[in-house]
Amino acid sequence: MTFIYKTYCSTTNSFENSGVPEETRKLWEHIAEKKNWRIVQLPNGFYQAEYIDLDGDWVDVTRRETIESTEKCIDGSIEHYQKKLDFLQGPKVVKTFE
Repeated sequence: MTFIYKTYCSTTNSFENSGVPEETRKLWEHIAEKKNWRIVQLPNGFYQAEYIDLDGDWVDVTRRETIESTEKCIDGSIEHYQKKLDFLQGPKVVKTFE
């Protein structure tokens, strides 16, 4: 039995070729903005990071012991989604050779 493995690499900046649904891209763009996040204090004293989804509902993400660590978590999530959005634009050239 023979298996054929084929990979694809697109250098176009077309979102349609990325394979990510439009609704997902919109959510990533939404989450990548800090204004769509908040921190709430829970009854047990912990702090919870939440983002508001596209339907207007708050979604809990993580719980931390301090406000500072919760905000770091939010900043890390924003950075994560910004990177995901950047890669939807296609591969990045990191080095060229002569």
